Amino acid sequence: MSLFENRILSDSIEIRATPETVFKFLTSIVDDESYKTWHNADHVSFRWLKGQPWSEGSVMVAQEYLHGKIHKFKFQVTRIVPYRHIEYSPTSRFMRKFFPKNEFVLEPKGKHCLFIARGTYRVGWIGKTFFKKAIENGLSSVRRHMKEEGENLKVIIEHNRPPTPDHVTSARSW
Repeated sequence: MSLFENRILSDSIEIRATPETVFKFLTSIVDDESYKTWHNADHVSFRWLKGQPWSEGSVMVAQEYLHGKIHKFKFQVTRIVPYRHIEYSPTSRFMRKFFPKNEFVLEPKGKHCLFIARGTYRVGWIGKTFFKKAIENGLSSVRRHMKEEGENLKVIIEHNRPPTPDHVTSARSW
């Protein structure tokens, strides 16, 4: 029996824009205001602690609501392929054991782009045995948040405006 099982959460959405346009939006997230534009209901704060924004090795810290609770995340950008891929991982060695990486993949699809958000999570047999419901609830709220971010990104880019409240649900209400 393996000590950990990888769980990969993924959400994708087609956006009527080029991968370059989507990449430029993502890499324009550099502060609280730009972070909140993406998901105003759940994104709270964002700042860069080290390095040039969106370059390999740079470190960011973000706060957002997931499953009704505020969470603080500290990530390091681990891979950038301009206009195609952004990968980031927790800076904490302990956290990387359970959340090895998150990534945004931008695949060209004709004149459009397929935006894929993906998170890799590791669940141990003890957690699966004794905390199965809590783990599934947590992963479910992450799936919902990923889907909302994709839908919001589509509205922002295709309509050149932030999503309105009728387009957004909030993790705060779960």
